[in-house]
Amino acid sequence: MKTASLIFLAGSLLAALPASAQERVWRCGNEYTNNATIAQQKGCKVMEGGNVTVVQGGGGTTKSSGGSSGASAARAPAGSPRVEGVDQRARDGEARSVLESELKKAEARQAELQKEFNNGEPEKQGSEGRNYQKYLDRVAEMKAELARNESDIAGIRREIGRLPTNKPQ
Repeated sequence: MKTASLIFLAGSLLAALPASAQERVWRCGNEYTNNATIAQQKGCKVMEGGNVTVVQGGGGTTKSSGGSSGASAARAPAGSPRVEGVDQRARDGEARSVLESELKKAEARQAELQKEFNNGEPEKQGSEGRNYQKYLDRVAEMKAELARNESDIAGIRREIGRLPTNKPQ
């Protein structure tokens, strides 16, 4: 806290001086000062090669009231094209149909994987009869693929749930 107050004090002093009337400025680690006695006590180094600009941060000015920040965050960036309601509903409908077809594919893949997985006991293939570890590795891989596919299905369902319903206004 002491460091922050010293930086603020140094910033206040530097900001009050016109650029042409700046005195020597010393750097003490992350602190800056224009007080020669403090600089000598701390063993600071003189800043050379131009003027020092200090930007004062106002802690209270960065926060805005809760009502306006949420509304502005949801808006499109300035200069982006405006989409009419009819066009947006068409885009939403198209997005919904694409997501629903992806969901059907993922659910069909999940059913196929579960059938092949056979409740954790899939049929052994080729050399897996002699090499049990190979079989265990394949079973673990199948289990992980089932989990990934289930996660994909849940994600697609979430995305479908986020889409607005296509009710004409």
